[in-house]
Order: sequence, then C-alpha cells, then structure tokens
Amino acid sequence: MRRNCIPSLLDCNSGLCAHLMRTSVDFTMPASFSANRSRRPANLSIDADLMAEAKALDINVSRAAETGIARAVAEEKGRRWKAENAEALRGWNEWVRKNGLPLEPHWPF
Repeated sequence: MRRNCIPSLLDCNSGLCAHLMRTSVDFTMPASFSANRSRRPANLSIDADLMAEAKALDINVSRAAETGIARAVAEEKGRRWKAENAEALRGWNEWVRKNGLPLEPHWPF
C-alpha cells in the first residue's frame, strides 16, 4: 500500500480534502449573484490609486468588490467548516493511516 504518500485531509494544500470532502471553493460568481438580484448600496474605502487604475481599465468596481467579498465569505466558511470538523478529519486520517484508502486495492494504477 502507498499509505506514506497519502496527504492529511487537514492539509488542504494537497487538494485531497477539497476533493474527498467536496469543500473546494469556486471563485467564479455563482448564478445566485446575478444582475437581477437586489443590490444594496455600500460605502467602501478603497485606495485612490487602485480605484483610478480600475477605472482606467474599465473594471466594474462594484462587481469586482462583490466578487472579492464573495471569495472572502467562501474562504471564511471553508475555514470555519475545517475548524468545526477538524476532529472528524483527524479521525479519518488516522483510520486511513492504519487501513489505507477503502478502495485503494481496486485502483487501476
């Protein structure tokens, strides 16, 4: 068995936890953030040079801010999920270290 090459599920740099636990974050704007959705005005303080550069590049600053906020929300939800489920993930990692991956004998490679 190749147990020594199995990364920890808590080590999301490996990508394994995102794949196995289906917690990957898609940073594209979800359909629920469509243009038809109601909007709420917000006052933001943004670096003046950055704002000027964005305007010069015809970047929709509102949409860019919304995308950034959506990304921050998704990342925070993922961080909280990982913290809330750390004990279960550690238990799974320990089980895999002792037993290997459940379907590993059936891998064609």
